[in-house]
Amino acid sequence: MSWTIAATASVPTTGEDDLIQRAKARDEAAIRAILQANNRRLFRIARGILRNDSEAEDVVQETYVRALTRLDEFRGQSSLSTWLVRIAMNEALGRLRGQRPTLHLDMEREDKPRAEVIQFPAISSDPETSVAQRQIQAVVERAIDELSEPFRLVFIARVIEEMSIDETADLLGLKPETVKTRLHRARAMLRENVEKEIGPVLLDAFPFAGRRCKRLTDAVLARLGFPA
Repeated sequence: MSWTIAATASVPTTGEDDLIQRAKARDEAAIRAILQANNRRLFRIARGILRNDSEAEDVVQETYVRALTRLDEFRGQSSLSTWLVRIAMNEALGRLRGQRPTLHLDMEREDKPRAEVIQFPAISSDPETSVAQRQIQAVVERAIDELSEPFRLVFIARVIEEMSIDETADLLGLKPETVKTRLHRARAMLRENVEKEIGPVLLDAFPFAGRRCKRLTDAVLARLGFPA
């Protein structure tokens, strides 16, 4: 599981309109294109709410089935991705609260600027570095999972899905001021959670095990004249 992609509302382009029309006609290539463009985004939203990979996958599948069989109800006042993410969030929240969610297929948002987000560094080709990056990412994901729902949902919408304050407020039924307050608190709690988990690991910082250790040893021995 990973955490990066934007969710901004925008009026569909001519290309998206064509894709939607083809999907309505059950064009497999068009449907496949819609799924591939939104799979990761919808999974992250559902996973962030439910904190369970399997449940999140079920939500994504249910979102597509419900949306693609009701495309005639898509009014086109926002992007298709925005519409899908609202359905996914409703579905995930409904499962979280043990009830069938109520779809609001006609609720679409105006254009809003993207939120700023700090990008996670790309995975390195160096095995030691990539392992360390995956470990750090796992720590961050667990820390996000530990946030209570009101703060976790705001954090997911604002930071992970890059929604604006107004978009987040609209999506979660909150006042913009509440979104700002919860995001500030979520960031503080996230730092505490990460520091709590990483703290003991810092004793093993800057290790000389593995390839780094072998490279250094081989280089020193070579300079001392020992055969490779």
